[in-house]
Amino acid sequence: MKFKETDQLDDIYHDARTIRHHVFVGEQGIDEHDEFDGTDSQAVHFVAYVDGQPVATARTTVTDEGVHIQRVATEKEFRHKGYAKQLLQYILNDKRFAQVSRFYLGAQETAVGFYQTLGFHTYGEPFVEVGIKHRQMEKLDRHHSNLHIS
Repeated sequence: MKFKETDQLDDIYHDARTIRHHVFVGEQGIDEHDEFDGTDSQAVHFVAYVDGQPVATARTTVTDEGVHIQRVATEKEFRHKGYAKQLLQYILNDKRFAQVSRFYLGAQETAVGFYQTLGFHTYGEPFVEVGIKHRQMEKLDRHHSNLHIS
């Protein structure tokens, strides 16, 4: 498996966008305008490739609250093979985030268990976004407290 990332709207971004379109728009029925909300140019997009084929993606944005992970998706035929987990481990260990003590995301309720295997835990009340129930989750550096930033 090979990982690539970009902060440009280039070929790697196009691969990420294709995966997101298949999963979120095609499979889950999320409106294209909600999925592609105009903020992609402000994010770093990560894509996992197997034999040159893009199989999983995620994007990150650094905020005052930490690293915000979003748009995690795996092509249907490549699920349950550990590709998204490896991609997220790659992101969590990325040197550009070495000084960051908190990663956070809004997980679809069906994916909470997946993120827990990576050390994330839920906080706050469930919420609905694009018609899908979500939970706030975070992963804190082991040297910091377990309090989330509001």
